[in-house]
Amino acid sequence: MAQTNLTIRIDEELKQEAEVLFNKIGLNMSSAINVFFRKAVGSQSIPFELKAYDEDYHTRVKNRLENLNALQEEATASGASNMTIDEINELVKSVRKETQVK
Repeated sequence: MAQTNLTIRIDEELKQEAEVLFNKIGLNMSSAINVFFRKAVGSQSIPFELKAYDEDYHTRVKNRLENLNALQEEATASGASNMTIDEINELVKSVRKETQVK
C-alpha cells in the first residue's frame, strides 16, 4: 500500500504528552495515529464518545445572561451602578443559585 504524508497542527505540550504516552505503549506518533485511523475506518465512527452540551446547559447560560442584564439595567436605573466589587459578587452568586439545576 502506498504511503502518504499528513501534516497537522497540534499544541506543543499536548504533542509531547502524547509522545510520552505512546512511547510507554510502544508506539511512535505515526503508529499511534495509524491505529486511530484504522479503528475509526473499521468501526465507521470516532472510536470514543463525543458529547455536546445539553440543551439545559444552554438554557441555564441564557437565563444567567438575561438575569445579569436585568440586574445591570436595574442597577443603572436605581443609581446603584457604583456598587462595590463585593456587592456585585454577591449579586452574581444569587443569580447563579437561581439558575442552577435542582
